[in-house]
Amino acid sequence: MIILLGLGLLLFDQYLFSGFAAAFKKKKWAGKKSFKIGYTIFSVALIIGTVVSIYVKIPVGIRAGFLMVFFVLMIVKVTFLPFVLADDIRRLIARLKPKPVVTSPVQEKATIPRSAFLMKAGLITGAVPLASIGVGILAGAYDYRVRNQTLYLPSLPKAFDGLRIGQISDIHSGSFYNKKAVLGGVEMLLGQKPDVIFFTGDLVNSRTDEVRDYQDIFSKVKAPLGVFSTLGNHDYGDYADWASPQAKAKNLQDLITTHKNMGWDILLNENRRLKVNGEEIGILGCENWGELSRFPKYGKMEPTIKGTEDLPVKLLLSHDPSHWRAQILPHYPQIDVMFSGHTHGMQFGVRAEHFQWSPVEYVYKEWAGLYNEGNQQLYVNVGYGFLGFPGRVGILPEITIFTLKSAHAALAKA
Repeated sequence: MIILLGLGLLLFDQYLFSGFAAAFKKKKWAGKKSFKIGYTIFSVALIIGTVVSIYVKIPVGIRAGFLMVFFVLMIVKVTFLPFVLADDIRRLIARLKPKPVVTSPVQEKATIPRSAFLMKAGLITGAVPLASIGVGILAGAYDYRVRNQTLYLPSLPKAFDGLRIGQISDIHSGSFYNKKAVLGGVEMLLGQKPDVIFFTGDLVNSRTDEVRDYQDIFSKVKAPLGVFSTLGNHDYGDYADWASPQAKAKNLQDLITTHKNMGWDILLNENRRLKVNGEEIGILGCENWGELSRFPKYGKMEPTIKGTEDLPVKLLLSHDPSHWRAQILPHYPQIDVMFSGHTHGMQFGVRAEHFQWSPVEYVYKEWAGLYNEGNQQLYVNVGYGFLGFPGRVGILPEITIFTLKSAHAALAKA
């Protein structure tokens, strides 16, 4: 299947090359055989490099480079494709039409050939997403945005009315290349003065040593009532090759120790009681549980909720939002709000006040922002870092600040 897919991509490239060559038909270099050979070699190398990046363990920077170039060029090619097809259809129709009988010579006007015009228009159109992606690489990766969200809870104790919770998710420290920018995001979070902070998984891409150069920065993430964290699918080392099962287990233990060394209270299928002025709510942390088969299911809800029966409000940290619809809604109605990440909003799309779209919505029904069903709520944070594609276009890195309010306040507001 990989070979067939590669051949299909190569044929697709060769088809588009005819349109590209037509756009520069009058240029000498466009007609040279060496140019086509060079184009084919580049196409083959990129396809092989992309496949290797997906299936073979290589340095993260090289993998990200191949995936980024492939992703960017594929968007340009797909944008260019309708113009090539339109020109082929136009030429086919022209061939099928009967040719007019010419009785006298007609002087041709000095105009650009239709094929060249269509192809150049296609290239200009393809340059638009290319420019947007370029901006996303240069600026979007670290363009942190604070999003404020009020959560209305019917059973919220009075002592917690107005409590401010900060959430970050999907740090992916192995992808970073700008420590100053990362620190700026942390300072932005702390500037919001949250009472408590949640981190909902994926501190690294695969290995604990990726966070080494950023541990001092994330150690600054502190809040008066504590920082609570949990694990994401990338934190278990499942996407790396290990010399032995023991080495993989040690990597995970080192990651857990890193959370603790940074002052974060990591919740591994367990819970904590948050106490303010004699009243309590529950902070629950479930390990990664993803509905899609390729993501691990380490989460166990029974030990996670054990001992919380008397608490009026239960806030759950669970990395993968698919956990909400698959398990929480049908089996755990006592969970008031679940906080997730994981999707990144695919790092590509549109996110406005009343509208959002990303290709990831065809995989995840809940992929960014707040969702409600009955008395239960889910919030999906689109992530602090990035993975694969080293940037963000339209879906910017997020710091979420929640304010807890009694449901009575919502009724009064209505």
